Amino acid sequence: MDIMQHTGINFEAGSRIIFPSRHLHALYEHCRRKLAEKYLADESRERKAFGLIAGFKTDLDLTVSQCLPLLKNARQMAPYKKFMDQVMARHAVPSETPLSKRGWVAAPEELLKIIRGIQQADLLLLGSYHMHRVAWPDDPLRDTPTILDTVLGAQSRMLTFIISMVKSEEPFIRAFYEGKPDREIPIIVSDFAK
Repeated sequence: MDIMQHTGINFEAGSRIIFPSRHLHALYEHCRRKLAEKYLADESRERKAFGLIAGFKTDLDLTVSQCLPLLKNARQMAPYKKFMDQVMARHAVPSETPLSKRGWVAAPEELLKIIRGIQQADLLLLGSYHMHRVAWPDDPLRDTPTILDTVLGAQSRMLTFIISMVKSEEPFIRAFYEGKPDREIPIIVSDFAK
């Protein structure tokens, strides 16, 4: 089976994301745990939360079935470090975190294992999530994709889920097709979805 067979979606006007509240709360707790520096045994010790979101498509609805935290950041490893340093220098906006410490690259072994699990569950990889935690003057809520998010999401056919953790006690999430600010897909939080 082709490893990429269960990845990617097409942007369709009128689409919406059905996000079961239990999955959303688990995702928020992942972010809060990382901000509190409460790390799992095999987890990268960074105040960053990244992961993948899988689900299924029915007509125009995309329903979230799994939120899959990524534990290992390969950002500082060759050959990813050089590539990410170049991308950061070209597209990232300076912030509190130095450019050399920003970004996430999924460890290939972990990514492969998660994608195989998504395939075995007969789900689609809908996209990836990450949190923004530092307010910027022109984006005080940090709930939209940065230029960097758009560059990294280009031609992926996936959603970029942005979790605003500027106020960690009041997090919220938005989703954008290929990280494009003009391609937002509304999220409907539901207690009834699978």
